[in-house]
Amino acid sequence: MHKKAFTPENAAILLIDHQVGTLAWTHSHDLNLVRENTFKLARIAKAAKIPVVLTSSMEDRAQGPLLPELQEILPEAFAARIKRPGIVNAMHHDGFNEAVAATGRTNLIVAGVTTDICVNFPVLQMLDEGYEVQVSADASASNTKFGNEIALRRMERAGAVITTVDQIIAELAVDWTTPVGQQLVAILNYH
Repeated sequence: MHKKAFTPENAAILLIDHQVGTLAWTHSHDLNLVRENTFKLARIAKAAKIPVVLTSSMEDRAQGPLLPELQEILPEAFAARIKRPGIVNAMHHDGFNEAVAATGRTNLIVAGVTTDICVNFPVLQMLDEGYEVQVSADASASNTKFGNEIALRRMERAGAVITTVDQIIAELAVDWTTPVGQQLVAILNYH
């Protein structure tokens, strides 16, 4: 159950395996929507000064590099990205697990590709470790609609909140007239 509101002061954003190759494997929903919402999450992190952890798996293989736009939006996080050698559950990788803990945040906003593999297993472990987790369904995707839906249901049953980028923006903003709210509403309306 969602216990407390996520704020820029208590949340971190984790973007898992938004790689050129992994995105090419997704067919569950509109790929452009997934890309644009991933970039919105990166812009949210930058605008609201929310810690962000990027990770990739086997960049030198078919998965390919992280989306280059992430480097443009978040150059420091991109340079510090956790390159996993092929560990499916990112939380099983010491570097990623330690980077998540180092944010000092217990409210985690997670998105990734693929939902049913790269997001599902770390989110289940995050919940087991006591984190509050929101999964951005529209910045994540899977090979099939079926696989995507089953993974979202599994994570929700385990205690994750399944949400969208626009809901995340509104929750973090609280008030559109504040300086952060004004930056976030601009991201909300960005196309």
